[in-house]
Amino acid sequence: MRELIPKDRYGVFVDTNDTARVDSLYVAQFFEKEHKNVLRDIARIIDPTSGLSEEFARLNFEPSSYTNSQNKKQPCYMMTRDGFTMLVMGYTGQKAMKFKELYIRRFNEMEQFIKTLVTARKEFPLLTENIKLLHENPKPYHFSNECDMINRIVTGMSAKQFRQAHGLEKGTSIRPYLTDEQVKMMETLQKVDIGLLVAVPDYEQRKRYLEWYKTKLLEKTA
Repeated sequence: MRELIPKDRYGVFVDTNDTARVDSLYVAQFFEKEHKNVLRDIARIIDPTSGLSEEFARLNFEPSSYTNSQNKKQPCYMMTRDGFTMLVMGYTGQKAMKFKELYIRRFNEMEQFIKTLVTARKEFPLLTENIKLLHENPKPYHFSNECDMINRIVTGMSAKQFRQAHGLEKGTSIRPYLTDEQVKMMETLQKVDIGLLVAVPDYEQRKRYLEWYKTKLLEKTA
């Protein structure tokens, strides 16, 4: 399965459909179980006679594979949060409870990351693609910092503040509520920032460059 955001140390990742998933191999490792037994548990869950719907099984347990130390391809599963929950609800003991809590927290963090990524992608498609190229394991702030910087330079406020000022719901794209001039300025600064991300790693310095560039553009059109 292709990964938008690579697996972390717990095997949690984001697929290309913006869904947080976890690798069954990592689950076996952290819950101290043989992977073959985890596969057996999954097989029981998704068996047509288990009572689980075919749709739930299909959406939450994605068959995949990995290459073992003998260079042989072996089966595994990529599970969503719901699939993971269905699998581990029967795992008991203090250590199992600890790892359940850990994974739930990690899913929450990853899903918040996805929301940040989706919002950034809508507002700044070129910028977000290049941030993913520049950072092997991008964090939410890699996207939100750059997007908010450009929002502040163009509109004088962050996207959150803009929504509050205009009575927009949380998560609503602000782009439809900008003027044509603001949209053009955001697209221009976005392209400039793509180059600056590589050449100027310091955030404050990039911000000064972009503010200067905006001033020059406005002077040119005045």
